[in-house]
Amino acid sequence: MLIFFHSCQQINSNNNEKKDSSDIKPENSPITLIIHGGAGLIKRGYLTTEQENAYQIKMKEAMNAGFKVLKDGGESIDAVIETIKIMEDSPLFNAAKGAVLTHAGDVSMDASIMEGQTLNAGAISGVRHIKNPITAARLVMDSSDNVILSGAGADEYASLHGLQMEDNSYFITPKRLRQLKKKMGTDSILLEASNDNQLFESEKMGTVGCVALDQHGNISAGTSTGGMANKKYGRIGDSPIIGAGTFADNATCGVSCTGHGEFFIRLSIARNLADLMAYKKLSVAEAAHDVIQIQLTNLGGTGGLVALDKNGNYTWEFNTPGMFRGVISEGKEAVVEFYEKD
Repeated sequence: MLIFFHSCQQINSNNNEKKDSSDIKPENSPITLIIHGGAGLIKRGYLTTEQENAYQIKMKEAMNAGFKVLKDGGESIDAVIETIKIMEDSPLFNAAKGAVLTHAGDVSMDASIMEGQTLNAGAISGVRHIKNPITAARLVMDSSDNVILSGAGADEYASLHGLQMEDNSYFITPKRLRQLKKKMGTDSILLEASNDNQLFESEKMGTVGCVALDQHGNISAGTSTGGMANKKYGRIGDSPIIGAGTFADNATCGVSCTGHGEFFIRLSIARNLADLMAYKKLSVAEAAHDVIQIQLTNLGGTGGLVALDKNGNYTWEFNTPGMFRGVISEGKEAVVEFYEKD
């Protein structure tokens, strides 16, 4: 298996009871927002110019929407929601509209969100009708005594609370139907792909995620996905599991992950990164490198993450050929990158 390494660091100046975070949050925190749109076989030359432009436009639109919340003095949790909703509504990503298909030919979606001041969190898994799954994760966090709701029960809970619902057919795109047919027709999708662009479309992991830091020093993180193409038996990956695919704590960082979920679950990648910062006093970039390039890679897993600490230092890390990622911070334009050497 070929493993590709890449990292980036930038230095910038279900408990509802608030914890005293005055000793861990800086004054006038540098508002920052970082996103990913999936990791995988994203190599230069595999995307057409039209595809590159489409991803650039949509990812900047998502970041600018979330960052406006932060600039207007809003909370990081709301910025994360606004950002992820835009990516969920786009067929470019493996989340909500455009999610990959299960073996049965339908869509089954997962999402989670966590707020770093209270450590409050919410998640949903295996939902089939919620237009924006990230809003359902927020609903579970804010309006229930639970952390995770699944399947028909989660759909019912969202509907009862007035979230927008859709027929499952709304989420299915022609591209995903073609992908499923290829997956079901051979053990190796790579053998059936007739050109580089098909390789890209079939093998990229399009899970979306966002981490935001607001002016009050509060960090929030969220992740949304359609899971694994051709999945069976109600499979659930890392995205709805707090500590595996999503984690946020004002004392350390916020993290959102994308990749082969089983490995992220086994390693508790998101919480693992935060623990390395807390107990080994690593920087967010050092901790991200450890969990992806050492732990995940040594176990045979692939994927990546974006992370942001309490001081506005951000990083992304992945061991795949590429990862859709972007960042926006105070006084700077949104930046989007795709490839290993961007």
